[in-house]
Amino acid sequence: MNTADYKLDDADRRILRVLQQDGRITNQDLASACNMSASSCFERVRRLRERGVIVGYTALIDPKFAERELLIFIEVLLDRTTSDIFDQFADRIRRSPEVLECHMVAGGFDYLVKVRMKDMAAYRVFLADTLITMPGVRETRTYAVMEEVKDTSVLPL
Repeated sequence: MNTADYKLDDADRRILRVLQQDGRITNQDLASACNMSASSCFERVRRLRERGVIVGYTALIDPKFAERELLIFIEVLLDRTTSDIFDQFADRIRRSPEVLECHMVAGGFDYLVKVRMKDMAAYRVFLADTLITMPGVRETRTYAVMEEVKDTSVLPL
C-alpha cells in the first residue's frame, strides 16, 4: 500500500489522540484507553510508525529551564528568489540551533522563522552574527512575543 493512500480509521484516531497527550503511555494503558486489546493496539501503533503517521516521540521542555524564555518570530525577505538562494538559505537555517521552525511562505516576505533566545541581547547577537549573514537575506522584521496565548503540537483528529 502506498503511504499516501493510507487513511486513518476511528481506532487509529483514538490511538493518536491519546499518544499526542502522553507519548510515554504503556501499550496496556493505551489499549485500555482506546478500548481494544493490547496486541491489536501494539500492531496498530507499529503500522502507524511504519507508514510515517507517527514520525517520532519527544520530551517537551519548559523554555525557562533551558534559558530560552524569549520567543521571537522573524519575517525574512530575500534579495533574490532563485532556487540556489532558497537552497543555501534553507541549509544555513537547518544548521542553526537557535531556529525552532522556519517556513517558506507566500505573501509579502519569503520565510517566517521562529527562535527562542535567552534575552534580547542574545537575539541581537543571533541577528547580527547569524541571520543577516545568511545567503540572500535583504531584510528582516522581528516580532518579540509578549504573551504565549496558545502553544501546542497536538493536531486535532
